[in-house]
Amino acid sequence: MLQEILNWLLVHGLKILTIIIVAFLLKKFSIVFIEKLIKRLIVSDAFTSKAAEKKRENTLIRIFSTFLNLLIIIFSIIMVIQELGFAVAPLLAAVGVAGVAFGFGGQYLIKDLISGFFIIIENQYRIGDVVSIGSVCGIVEDITLRMTTVRDLDGGAHHIPHGEIHQVNNLSKKFSRVNLNIGISYKSDLEKVILVINKVGNDLAKDPEWKEYILKPPQFLRVDNFADSAIIIKILGETQPIHQWAVTGELRKRIKIAFDKNGIEIPFPQMVVHKPA
Repeated sequence: MLQEILNWLLVHGLKILTIIIVAFLLKKFSIVFIEKLIKRLIVSDAFTSKAAEKKRENTLIRIFSTFLNLLIIIFSIIMVIQELGFAVAPLLAAVGVAGVAFGFGGQYLIKDLISGFFIIIENQYRIGDVVSIGSVCGIVEDITLRMTTVRDLDGGAHHIPHGEIHQVNNLSKKFSRVNLNIGISYKSDLEKVILVINKVGNDLAKDPEWKEYILKPPQFLRVDNFADSAIIIKILGETQPIHQWAVTGELRKRIKIAFDKNGIEIPFPQMVVHKPA
């Protein structure tokens, strides 16, 4: 009995150990191979920043590494089962029957995979982008062929199957925009307001702490509306992806300080009451 066990270990045991070692090495070196392949295949875009290209490369490397590692694990398990003396053909046939039985459920999985494939190939968004998918808005934390994981501002992780994604708003692709509306009093000197706003935007764009994030200085665009208590003016500028919120916050602070220095009023909502004679 002991001799049979030793003989089995020397023959099949060594093969199983070899399969495990080879699978481990393949997993380790497949990552290096995929990294080099992706970097060679990704063509640089003159309109895309280095950071954006890096995010796309990392996303593709993550997805294809996961897929290839899954294939390696599956084939390794099949080979180990063979060495353990189990017939693989009946097992695969049983899996095929089970696949037919779950075919109706599997159609949703196939839909997710196909949608995920086009999301990746078309470069709709990448890991690290800020996106709005339906009612969910946050940073893309992970992408697989089947689903996308989005982390919202409250820290909640939303796992969204690709087959359920019908429209995506990418808030951080190529550039982002400062889009700010501010109300000023009707008695304000509009020309003076325009000069103050443009100066604040230009000074912010020249500030060493902020200039690397700003592509176009925030500037007065137009009078957007005549509201009940204020003239609404629109300010527009362009920033590096994802930095629009920080730049807009700093811009609001500087405009408030500049308005106070120049006597420009940001009015409260007002109501006029007429007394009967």
